[in-house]
Amino acid sequence: MSGSEGVIVTMDGPAGTGKSTVALKLAQRLGLEMLDTGAMYRAAAVVAIDEGVPADDGEALAARIAEEGLVFDWSQRPPRLLLGGRDLTERIRDQDVNTVVSIVARQAPLREALVRAQREIGRQHPRLVTEGRDQGSVVFPDAAVRFYLDAHPEVRARRRVEQMRSQGRPADYEAVLRAIQQRDRLDETRTDGPLVCPAEAQRVDTSLLTLPQVVEELERRVRARVPAGLLASPHAAVRA
Repeated sequence: MSGSEGVIVTMDGPAGTGKSTVALKLAQRLGLEMLDTGAMYRAAAVVAIDEGVPADDGEALAARIAEEGLVFDWSQRPPRLLLGGRDLTERIRDQDVNTVVSIVARQAPLREALVRAQREIGRQHPRLVTEGRDQGSVVFPDAAVRFYLDAHPEVRARRRVEQMRSQGRPADYEAVLRAIQQRDRLDETRTDGPLVCPAEAQRVDTSLLTLPQVVEELERRVRARVPAGLLASPHAAVRA
């Protein structure tokens, strides 16, 4: 099997488990590209906030995103997210987006549009670590390896606060914890693409693990499942 063949690794889990950071570092070490699908829903939340499109109008949000064009700049690592040529990579992490994205992500017409877009990305970039909340269950159910990352809500809230403060953003632990718990309830109870541990996915609780330990463990598991010829050499991989 040649290294040009496809390898898709999915990483699902609730907010605050560090999926984006872990997925990027894992992709680097495996010689794969990385897709942050949550960023796409956050971009829709930005549309709702900045352009006044109702957050619960999935058809209008999907139409607006299609009109403006939501794309990743794959020349950057990690890819930067552009909407109508506007770089939203930093904007989508603002606190106001956190309060709206759960509502946006529940809208079936928007989810359908973004799932199609994600599958198209998978066809164009078939060597991929992709993270989100429905990647192994809905978007890529036949992925070579599927992970489900989890952690206690209190741990996830603390991590999110530390991340926000490191970026110079104001963060209140209790507010962040409440937002995470609400996001969990909304994600787990939505009718379209609910947050679930995909069938045959490997569940990893990161509550007591450091970031390097999580990356090491996932890399070990992927290499145990995927032929070596499809991945970067462990010696050539970028170390986290």
